[in-house]
Amino acid sequence: MSQYQHILLDIADDVATLTINRPEVYNAFRPETYGEIHDAVLKLKSGVLPARALMLTGAGKAFSSGADLNRNFAAEGGGKVDMGATMERYLNPLLEDLRSLPLPTIAAVNGAAAGSAVGLALSCDLVVAARSAVFRLAFINIGLIPDGGVTYTLPRAVGKGRAMGLAMLGDKIPAEDAAAMGMIFKVIDDDRFAVEARALALRLAKAPTVALVKLREALEASGGNNFASQIALERRLQKLCGETDDFAEGVAAFRDKRPPAFRGC
Repeated sequence: MSQYQHILLDIADDVATLTINRPEVYNAFRPETYGEIHDAVLKLKSGVLPARALMLTGAGKAFSSGADLNRNFAAEGGGKVDMGATMERYLNPLLEDLRSLPLPTIAAVNGAAAGSAVGLALSCDLVVAARSAVFRLAFINIGLIPDGGVTYTLPRAVGKGRAMGLAMLGDKIPAEDAAAMGMIFKVIDDDRFAVEARALALRLAKAPTVALVKLREALEASGGNNFASQIALERRLQKLCGETDDFAEGVAAFRDKRPPAFRGC
């Protein structure tokens, strides 16, 4: 199905699998890579491509090594380096649309994830990693701050103190440590990774989609709400979930003592 140069896109069993496909450079991101991922996300968001879950992964040995540092940044900026330009035009719009995608997302981190690739992964609803995978916020090693939304997602996942240490030191973070500190959801043995990550994506694709998306909305809002505001939001979102066909199907399946057949609406 894929008609891209930097990514592969396949849809089967309601799961859209997007594979960053530059294995010869450890799936390093060029602006065009962000653009192609964003194009696929927009097609999923609009329904042009029908799916009920999105799984992001990488080809070969890495998830992604982050920005392609072999680019001629000075030439792209007309002699002056503007490290915010690619973010403004490509990366940030991609992340905003990914986080608001009306279907669940899972990052299957098959190998090393560095730099903005960490941000891309943490912008998904679930992150699973192969046991041999590592994460690295290597920005400080080239005189930059973390981007890709990491300064938002990471402290919310692991706390400010730990996030500060990880970002300031730029050390490798083994997948097991990432799971232990709450940075990711789960570690999977390498020999079972592809199968189990796919199984999780299939579970998400067969779940009640509206409820999953509203759950994301509730958890995103919880950090900035007081208790009264949060339970008011829960009431509003629960009302919307209760009006779906999937809620009716879930209740009927419970009464009939059978597995529910959710349709995502």
